Amino acid sequence: MSAIDQAVPVVGSGTGKASARADAGRRAGTLLSATELAAVRADFPLLARSVRGGKPLVYLDSGATSQKPDPVLDAEQDFYLHHNAAVHRGAHQLAEEATEAFEGAREAVAHFVGVDPDEIVWTTNATAGINLVAYAMSNATAGRGGAAAERFVLRPGDEIVVTEAEHHANLIPWQELAARTGAVLRWLEVGDDGRIRTEQAADVVTDRTKVLAFTHASNVTGAVTDVAPLVARARAVGALTVLDACQSVPNLPVDFHALGVDFAAFSGHKMLGPTGVGALYGRRELLEAMPPVITGGSMVEVVTMTETTYAPPPQRFEAGTQMVAQAIGMGAAARYLTELGMDAVAAHERELAAQLLTIGELPGIRIIGPLDTVDRLAVVSFVVDGVHSHDVGQMLDDAGIAVRVGHHCAQPLHRRFGVAATARASASVYTTAEEVETFRESLGTVRAFFGLT
Repeated sequence: MSAIDQAVPVVGSGTGKASARADAGRRAGTLLSATELAAVRADFPLLARSVRGGKPLVYLDSGATSQKPDPVLDAEQDFYLHHNAAVHRGAHQLAEEATEAFEGAREAVAHFVGVDPDEIVWTTNATAGINLVAYAMSNATAGRGGAAAERFVLRPGDEIVVTEAEHHANLIPWQELAARTGAVLRWLEVGDDGRIRTEQAADVVTDRTKVLAFTHASNVTGAVTDVAPLVARARAVGALTVLDACQSVPNLPVDFHALGVDFAAFSGHKMLGPTGVGALYGRRELLEAMPPVITGGSMVEVVTMTETTYAPPPQRFEAGTQMVAQAIGMGAAARYLTELGMDAVAAHERELAAQLLTIGELPGIRIIGPLDTVDRLAVVSFVVDGVHSHDVGQMLDDAGIAVRVGHHCAQPLHRRFGVAATARASASVYTTAEEVETFRESLGTVRAFFGLT
């Protein structure tokens, strides 16, 4: 057994649970069967706990962070118990094993999103990945990177295009880049159905556009973006595309090469992996031309007292001691989801989305986003007329149901729909139809509790 196999256990191999999960992976189309879902849920110890006076936990906050299966927890613990060492330095056996496991995790994550391992840069989260691209462009504008980095240079009057659907992590970095360079920030609007008005790209994305940054799936509306026309428009004018894939990678089959985007960022903790780790995909030739952002140890070739040459990517962008255990955990999560089969995951969640959308039939409930399951996730944000979202969340919490409340780090999108906050129920592959029904029944009591009819 290799060090990678030792440090990153193969998900549930040889167990009945693994067999049931594999059945799910082979069969994609509907809700997981009771046997398959029981096998999946058995991997998540936290889902068995009770809350608020002994009520069974109903976890519908996976859009904020997912729960973690045993293979992910085991992979992290096994690394610390048996292989802990710094990677890419040291010549002893532990260092070799740690490096092999770390790079094995990169291979697993790269395979999971359809790219090559040297196109995956470890980051602390998706926010850090998007900021990395923005600050690299700022450094290029300041003259770092030389002629090779010319395509990242922004000049006054150049344009950066985002969308009204972005959460703050894919908006504020571009606002800051515009402020540093004199570029102009523009955006595509969101329609009343919660979907990005991609047809506006023909007018908004022009030959002055240098970057088009947009979400693959909204964390508020659950709407999945039609990527192809936006990539085509960006290519036509020579702009770079940056995809926020935080919500899509955990819930849909994703292939960045097939999508044709230039960069994409996603987080480990939303895809059943640990917190503190994420990944940035970049096309190889772009990463090779892009100047570094964080500088220091482990990302260099030659250092003198006056100058430095930098290592090839992805190490160029991974200065300092890395989050090794978390990366290995993220790799284990990618293997776990791969075994389940993302077609099966998406089909299961599509059925849950249809069930979640039935809350729109309840009196006084307004859903923000698409009202059908076409190109949408099982992420449903809603407003209860006459009741603040925090009160809605507290009432559901009293019933053992965990949902997200607030603006979900997407204030402009909430402003677009004339609300300051919403409540949001978001499912994952471990969510059951019975849990969604429990949520629906509890939500149906909220307005009456506040004396509303």
